[in-house]
Amino acid sequence: MKVVAFNGSPRKEGNTYQAISIVKEELQREGIDVEIVYVGDKLIRGCIACGMCYKNKNERCIIDDEVNDWIQKMKEADGIILGSPVYFSSIAGTMKAFLDRAFYVASANGNFLRHKVGASVVAVRRSGGVSTFNQLNNYINYAEMLMPSTNYWNVIHGAKAGEALQDEEGVQIMRVLGKNMAYLLKLIQNGKDNIEKPEKEKKVYTNFIR
Repeated sequence: MKVVAFNGSPRKEGNTYQAISIVKEELQREGIDVEIVYVGDKLIRGCIACGMCYKNKNERCIIDDEVNDWIQKMKEADGIILGSPVYFSSIAGTMKAFLDRAFYVASANGNFLRHKVGASVVAVRRSGGVSTFNQLNNYINYAEMLMPSTNYWNVIHGAKAGEALQDEEGVQIMRVLGKNMAYLLKLIQNGKDNIEKPEKEKKVYTNFIR
């Protein structure tokens, strides 16, 4: 099994990386491969609402950059981790630009993230961690992914790079998340041939303006 983790921080080994690495260690302990992709240090523009991903249905965004490679990594993975630092109580801008485009392409192409395992992790100095965590989870929920839990909200605290490792509760949160994510991945792997998936429904779109 394979998990791909997206690091939305511009600091490659900052506290977001530390959070992801703790989860990664637990997954690897259970024999699950993990790849970390660095998003936050790239120049990624946001969705331009052109609708071409729905028209072309080729699993690609019309903007031809790294995002298209990352979309394929998401499709091939069994699990996905979304990690972001907190910018003004929100997702870092580059990370959000990537997520908007990637999840829209997935939706336009048969919702191929459906029933994959998805987890969010957040690194913050002081406040805004839970709101950012909730925003990341919006993507996971919309894609009909399956979300493992831990023993608190998936937020770790630290200012300077590496300080998050001093947050003992935060470290435990990430460690338990990694264990539960591995467990859920194994449940799905072992049950997929024995339990029929629920039928996929066509998305209903309703406007409130008549």
